[in-house]
Amino acid sequence: MTQETPTSTRRYARVLSIAGSDSGGGAGIQADLKTFCALGCYGMTAITAITAQNTQGVRAIHGVPTDILRAQIDAVVEDIGVDAVKIGMLHAPEVVQVVAEAIRRHRLPSVVLDPVMVATSGDRLIAEETVGTLVRELFPLAAVVTPNLDEAGWLLGRPITGEDELGAAAGDLLALGARAALLKGGHLPGERVVDLLALPGGERHRLASARIATHNGHGTGCTLSSAIAAHLALGLPLVRAVEEARAYILGAIAAGADVRTGHGHGPLNHGYAPQPQRILEG
Repeated sequence: MTQETPTSTRRYARVLSIAGSDSGGGAGIQADLKTFCALGCYGMTAITAITAQNTQGVRAIHGVPTDILRAQIDAVVEDIGVDAVKIGMLHAPEVVQVVAEAIRRHRLPSVVLDPVMVATSGDRLIAEETVGTLVRELFPLAAVVTPNLDEAGWLLGRPITGEDELGAAAGDLLALGARAALLKGGHLPGERVVDLLALPGGERHRLASARIATHNGHGTGCTLSSAIAAHLALGLPLVRAVEEARAYILGAIAAGADVRTGHGHGPLNHGYAPQPQRILEG
């Protein structure tokens, strides 16, 4: 009995998350898969590290061997294919190197880089020497980088303490080699949250919304970056993808704002408005 080769050109929008596992389910690979599913995409994973964590903090981190990480990426790309990539926790320089090499080797499209450095609980998730490698190897390969203010401060070597500093900071992220930068201003005080999307040539998009009162902010950065990747996989241009991803995460935060999960920073409601799996042609 022979196996027939499929001839249909219909397929799902495919998004690969290269990130760490969160055993508590609120961030990392788990949040990414929930987001891909909620937005109608087919999610795949290449796990960089296993963390023991919950809503209160990170207890332990175990890195996945780089040959296994490489094999995960190759297995997915060579069989299923990829329309967009979300990159999250890369804890060591050698992990960054493996991911960058895989992106170049497979010519992976629509890469969204979330430079995850610190968990919501305040626990550090990346070795200090990894930061320079991340900038050098991955910034030029990413369609957009999505740091929060703490992460941008580490990358730029200075704190960002006011909304009036977002423009200069975003421009400096582009100067580091990023093709586009979404600087997330959620850590600034005030009743409104302001993010800034910086594109080459001085183009800037200010995105503002009312702050939602909640303790359930675990995984917001992971969710936003994976939502951007999902919308890129569905064919939206970058500015629209960021706008749609931001609308999704605001809805997810609001829907889970008063729900109690654990004793610390709880997760979002990723499934508050699920979309059917989207099928693309070609």
